[in-house]
Amino acid sequence: MIHHVSVGTNDIKRARAFYNPLMSLIGLRLLKASDKSAHYGASDIVFSLETPTDGLPATPGNVAFQAPDRETVRRFHETAIANGGIDEGRPGIRENYNANYYGAFARDLDGNRLRR
Repeated sequence: MIHHVSVGTNDIKRARAFYNPLMSLIGLRLLKASDKSAHYGASDIVFSLETPTDGLPATPGNVAFQAPDRETVRRFHETAIANGGIDEGRPGIRENYNANYYGAFARDLDGNRLRR
């Protein structure tokens, strides 16, 4: 069982500004925050942004978010790009996953790859 997923950031304030509108699109809200981390969920934390505890720069990871419908996928991608993210695949069917997989891809401000 997975408790939550964390990705690294080098600037928590900038990362929160990027992720707050994205998380609200998929029904998550900021549950807890500090100057080193931000934790999102509906009732329990499911996604976190954290500055590295070892003092080294954050390294990019990959995160796939669940979206309730295609419109939310489109809005998620559009919002990510509008907030400074990098487009890595516009919304559309991804037959390499399966015939009905509708997804989009972007990178956040720290290079983390986001999909769905």
